[in-house]
Amino acid sequence: MGSVRRIVEPRRRGHLNAARAERILARIRAVPEGFVSTYGDVDPHAPRMVGQVLAMTSERVPWHRIVRADGTVAKGERQLRLLRREGVPMRGSRIDLGRARFMQRPVHR
Repeated sequence: MGSVRRIVEPRRRGHLNAARAERILARIRAVPEGFVSTYGDVDPHAPRMVGQVLAMTSERVPWHRIVRADGTVAKGERQLRLLRREGVPMRGSRIDLGRARFMQRPVHR
């Protein structure tokens, strides 16, 4: 696989293995241009794990399309610039989640 540099065992909410990391990356890749998903949309059971996977991956994924539940961004102006370029609806420096949120099918375990 090679997309995750190392395997991490979070203190809570499950174990991050290569298969789980790949499922998270697949859900991130599924977010279309002009839309966003929240960390919790990607994995409702472990939104912090989504951030871990994004931090560890060497793959090119649309990381900028993953935002916080309140519509703010984790990576500041760089992330906002990329989202604006894609035409993502904003309200000031927050994403208008009512218009921009891409809802995926629920994760089944």
